Amino acid sequence: MTERPYLTSGRNTLIHKVRKYDLLIINGDDNPAVLVTHKGIKEYEGKIPDNKREAKLMDMELVDVTSGDVFGDEKTLLFVQLLNGKEYKLDYSKVGSQLFIRIHQDSTF
Repeated sequence: MTERPYLTSGRNTLIHKVRKYDLLIINGDDNPAVLVTHKGIKEYEGKIPDNKREAKLMDMELVDVTSGDVFGDEKTLLFVQLLNGKEYKLDYSKVGSQLFIRIHQDSTF
């Protein structure tokens, strides 16, 4: 089993830990995908890879929060900590507004 480029913490926090791979977060069928890089986080506009192998070829890790090895169910609130120390809050109840992706905590090293 290979090591994943992220950790889960608590019931709704993802921690990005490998700079080489971006995280493509999928949260159910009706919510937009979110791309996490070492620099920031944004709504993903491209084609979603069909499987984890295809994602690896794009230097991405496909993270489906509804799968059993991540959180197991769809989340309304999700926190994502980046390599640069910033933590973002994804509020899926506010998709389509400026409040969907916000900085939750900004810590410096």
